[in-house]
Amino acid sequence: MIYNDAMKQGLRIRLLFGVALAALVACQGPAPRSQVVDAACGECLFAMEGQSCDLAVRIDGVGYFVDGTGIDDHGDAHGEDGFCNAVRPARVTGEIVDGRFVASEFELVSDE
Repeated sequence: MIYNDAMKQGLRIRLLFGVALAALVACQGPAPRSQVVDAACGECLFAMEGQSCDLAVRIDGVGYFVDGTGIDDHGDAHGEDGFCNAVRPARVTGEIVDGRFVASEFELVSDE
């Protein structure tokens, strides 16, 4: 088959587009994974420095304050099983950004 200049140019453009698309996908990195972590008040139960009672999670033994949901969004923080009085398991999805856990999902799970 004989290729003219227009066909060659079209093939080059498609090739460059494919390479650019592959590079974009590679730069996005892996999607955040869901995991079960300890959740509690960072100041009251994880001995973290802060101004007031704030929700925190402990991932691989390290505490992170949480953005994306609040301590009172999951019941009374100062209640008997609230985050200021009990460490509770939570299934979370998100990422650590600038030393804080940015939650896209946060759900308390059963202790069982």
